Amino acid sequence: MAPKTIVITGASDGIGAAAAKQLAKKGHHVVVVGRSREKTAAVAVQTGHEYCLADFAELDSVRNLASELLQRYSRIDVLANNAGAIFGKERQVTGDGHEMTFQVNYLAPFLLTRLLTDRIIASQGTVINTSSVANRIFGHVDLEDLEEEKNYNPRKAYGDTKLEQILFTEEFDRRYRSHGATSTAFHPGVIGSSFSSSEGSAMRSLYQAPFVRRLLPTPEKGARTLLFLAEGTPGEDYPTGRYFERCKVARPNKQAGDAALALGLWNRSVAMLEP
Repeated sequence: MAPKTIVITGASDGIGAAAAKQLAKKGHHVVVVGRSREKTAAVAVQTGHEYCLADFAELDSVRNLASELLQRYSRIDVLANNAGAIFGKERQVTGDGHEMTFQVNYLAPFLLTRLLTDRIIASQGTVINTSSVANRIFGHVDLEDLEEEKNYNPRKAYGDTKLEQILFTEEFDRRYRSHGATSTAFHPGVIGSSFSSSEGSAMRSLYQAPFVRRLLPTPEKGARTLLFLAEGTPGEDYPTGRYFERCKVARPNKQAGDAALALGLWNRSVAMLEP
């Protein structure tokens, strides 16, 4: 298998870091992207490759990241949009004016992908979005309330963004598959990592309880589907535009597959990012 240039966001910890290390060991050129300089640099040292810094709560940081990636790399075979978080009980708004969960988990990855799309097409590359089973449990996308202004709930906000990632996956694949660029989404499983570790996070008591963490699969196990999708040949080793669990196509939220909803989400996202 020819080595690939693989960009992984949210790679300073958890499944992103685990995937980066394993892919580098297999000979791929892995670009580690994270928010913390110390943690991101440490993972990059273990991969033997470079790293980039970005804070998805700041859209200009995402634009700077895209510019840096385009300057450094003549090809991008895989963009793994893995950065994400769940926040607390109080609705937060970023400096860009967007609800925090929506921006960090969905709008920022959407922006990054859009800015890199031409390079991904030229590389005949693929986009992999880290979703979650929360898309099915909590998600229900309302195009009239993408910013969760009505009855904000952190779990629903999180589930909505994970469903939006799947809708984005479907629309990206529909638009660009004929040009050679594809997309998939996947659920890594509930794993033992620093996810939801910040004080006040809506799922902190679940993910960070010591007796629970001992029972959860490791980040290395959680990264298996990401590795499968990143190393495989889209359209040959697996179907594109789909949602995966445990390296197999899985059933997402019933709203997934709604082409009109996916198109509406895409168009509204583009409008949000216009100057």
